[in-house]
Amino acid sequence: MEAMGAPGAGLAIALENLFPPLPSEVILPLAGFTASRGEMELWAALLWTTIGSVVGAMALYWVGALLGRDRLIAIAAKLPLVKISDIEKTEAWFAKHGNKAVFFGRMIPIFRSLISVPAGVERMPQRTFLLLTTLGSAIWNTIFVLAGYHLGENWEEVTDFVSVYSKGVLVLVVLGLIGFLIFRATRPGGGKRRASSGQGSDNG
Repeated sequence: MEAMGAPGAGLAIALENLFPPLPSEVILPLAGFTASRGEMELWAALLWTTIGSVVGAMALYWVGALLGRDRLIAIAAKLPLVKISDIEKTEAWFAKHGNKAVFFGRMIPIFRSLISVPAGVERMPQRTFLLLTTLGSAIWNTIFVLAGYHLGENWEEVTDFVSVYSKGVLVLVVLGLIGFLIFRATRPGGGKRRASSGQGSDNG
């Protein structure tokens, strides 16, 4: 933080979007603590970390856009226990709840990165995606940067709290995935995939 300053914190957050193992719950409060020592401006820490969040999210948005619906369906067709109808249901859900998913997803570990991909696949309007991503990221970043700023030398207490939160989200994701696999494997005809007339179309 001292060597690279606020732009370095922004770069670290951008990379955190692309490589989730890099923990934002460490980077953000550490940036706040560094600001509390006068080694960077608080407003700069908030600005650059939010810019980093948006840059990383946009990179994943374009991964989804380049992937496209046709390739996504082709991949799904090769996965065991996955049906084309699963993709169609996900598309329908995202069409209805996509704005809320992008906004609140920026505040949920794991989904912070992943939510950008379906937004790109579905070609959510870029202005909408940028606005929602910026707002959600600014809220998340501000909370943790300010926490580190006010906690000072005790900034690591923030990581303990977020670690519990992150592990809770991960457990829910794993349980949900296991539940889906068990349901699909035990359901009659669970291994069959129905043909989709829309398989050759592209929403993009």
